[in-house]
Amino acid sequence: MTRIAPYQAKHFEGVDRLWRTVFPDDPARNQAHNAIPAKLELNDGLFWVALTGDNAVIGTIMAGWDGHRGWLYAVAVDPTCRRSGRGRMLVDHALKELSRRGCNKVNLQIRKGNEEVAAFYRTLGFAIEQRTSMGKEL
Repeated sequence: MTRIAPYQAKHFEGVDRLWRTVFPDDPARNQAHNAIPAKLELNDGLFWVALTGDNAVIGTIMAGWDGHRGWLYAVAVDPTCRRSGRGRMLVDHALKELSRRGCNKVNLQIRKGNEEVAAFYRTLGFAIEQRTSMGKEL
């Protein structure tokens, strides 16, 4: 049985292990030791983990809400647990919470060429929008 729970410090090692597996090429700013403290500082309650019956971390999702638009980040499911509905469970959980807060538009970004992940999000009702994503490192 899988349950979704708010992230707690005791989940750090499991999240770090999962992210290293699922996002092996992520830059340092996205790695657990940097991203988690920054997220927790916001104290917005928008970071969850998927846990097994014995409390092992098998999934994560972070959401953001700025009053204008919501975002999904760090959606990860252990590769051995994929295609089991856990990713959908995590996304549905985050979308419900964002909606409860008044959010009516949610965005996410997928790295170019990651067609498997794009197909997953299409099954959840997301569509590719014609935008150019730009960023700047500070």
